[in-house]
Amino acid sequence: MTFAVWFTGLPGSGKTVIAEKTAAILNQHNYQIKILQLDKIRKIITPDPTYSDEERNIVYASLAYMAYLLTESGINVFIDATANKQQYRDIARGLIPNFAEAYIECPLELCMEREVRRKNTYAPPDIYKKSTTKNATVPGVNIAYEAPRNPGIHLNSRENSIEECAKQAASRISELFSAQRSCAEISS
Repeated sequence: MTFAVWFTGLPGSGKTVIAEKTAAILNQHNYQIKILQLDKIRKIITPDPTYSDEERNIVYASLAYMAYLLTESGINVFIDATANKQQYRDIARGLIPNFAEAYIECPLELCMEREVRRKNTYAPPDIYKKSTTKNATVPGVNIAYEAPRNPGIHLNSRENSIEECAKQAASRISELFSAQRSCAEISS
């Protein structure tokens, strides 16, 4: 059974590193995962992003459709993207039968601290500094971030290490999408 999991949370919450470590854990248990990182994909779809609602609608719909095509081809997918509105993630939910949201909960203040230290070369730099500029649209600061209403996976990256979050996510993904694999085997 192929599946897609959308890792969502505020910028700096740990989405990328948790998705990568979760994929690495699952790969050790014969899951093959393709990670769609929006920060990489956006450079192709919108090389000069405006972060307007119209642009976000296009980008997130494109991302959901890419995930759908991959799952239809038998490839498990992790989507690594903030997707500040529930409607963006619901597009993927409507397209992909085996879908879950992984909500990375983290307070805004900690996300802001982390973002300053981030070494990810794909993420736009100084996201939170830009929130002070005119017409800024930074999720959680200038525009709302809608946390998932009922995430299949709920992780707290303030209270748990990246490794603990990844183990929790891998165990829950196994539980949600694979009857034949032992959750205890994956979480160890």
